[in-house]
Amino acid sequence: MKIVGVTACTTGIAHTYMAQEAIEKECRKRGHEVIIETQGGMGIENELSEEEIESADAVILGISIGIEGDERFDEKRDEGKVLTLDPSVVIKNVSDVIDQLEKL
Repeated sequence: MKIVGVTACTTGIAHTYMAQEAIEKECRKRGHEVIIETQGGMGIENELSEEEIESADAVILGISIGIEGDERFDEKRDEGKVLTLDPSVVIKNVSDVIDQLEKL
């Protein structure tokens, strides 16, 4: 399964990167291909390309603020392939979150 996503928190420091790490670790553990863009205190890092988004089976948005380029995910939203959660939920329950993504 190919998963892409964005993490972003209010302050753009801790939860942004903790959520990214949790998602990547759990996805790799399950054998999924994963690319996570962060929008944190250092700006946008690991920016997703249109091709990466289009080829993804599911999208996770671990965000507690509005993100730049949110419209990139509109087509996946229309397909019911986007899961949006607060980064703190992702960090605390990453296994359950990835279970939900696998069911999309």
